[in-house]
Amino acid sequence: MQREEKQMDATIDALIQRVGEIKTTIAQFIMKLEHEYTTMTWPNVLDNFALISGQINTLNRFLKNDKTPALRNHILLPLVLAPEPDLELEKLTESRVRAFNHEVVPDYLRTKPEPDIEEKYGSVTSRSTSLSTDNLQKQVNTLNKVSANLIEMVNSTREQWESDITKTAALPQTTSQADTQKLVSAVSFGKSLKPRRPEPVGLPGPMNHMPQQNMPMNQGMSPGHGQPHGPPGGYNHMYQGHMGMNMNPQMKMQSSMKGNIKSGGHNHPYGRP
Repeated sequence: MQREEKQMDATIDALIQRVGEIKTTIAQFIMKLEHEYTTMTWPNVLDNFALISGQINTLNRFLKNDKTPALRNHILLPLVLAPEPDLELEKLTESRVRAFNHEVVPDYLRTKPEPDIEEKYGSVTSRSTSLSTDNLQKQVNTLNKVSANLIEMVNSTREQWESDITKTAALPQTTSQADTQKLVSAVSFGKSLKPRRPEPVGLPGPMNHMPQQNMPMNQGMSPGHGQPHGPPGGYNHMYQGHMGMNMNPQMKMQSSMKGNIKSGGHNHPYGRP
């Protein structure tokens, strides 16, 4: 009797230790998901899942070991039920259970499923036992056929996708990411565009390149006459036109007034009638 009790105590201690390791691993994984989700990669997630799965498999192997006593043969009964809060129980359960009363005992010490689940499980079991062997075999064959068709569809679709990806990769590239970025920068921000040079102000054509002489207005004019001295022909008119283009508005006004006075005053706004 003492040997069985010692073996049971050792088994319970080992179970508590292994369950505590699983709980710690799950808590660390949840902390990483909540605080390190921005830097966490998919391989890290798979590693955490693999660690938790390995610990659970180790616990299951320990429970199925021949040296481990069958825990289902032992009955767990509450010794004391109290509606008042129990500080020791709250500490052991990490504040999950504050009191061991009639409300929590059916949930924590339940050895059978809930009545609704047990009823559904019984109905499914009765239906499975009522079917004949031939009917069951037909349903299994139908299920296997449907599964095989789904697997074939998935494989064919995957092969088609892979072939499309291979064809797309083999096509020559018709776009350039660098050129696209340069074009977008030029349109949006004017990057790499040459500034437009301002056009020179003056006469168009060859007259614009002629040297301009800053001559006073009365130079080359005979006293008492309004005709300027200069070379005859079209060059004189061109020279006068060139000087007229370089006059400012005030000088043009004075020149026009002098010309109107010399012509007899008929066109002058202040001339005699």
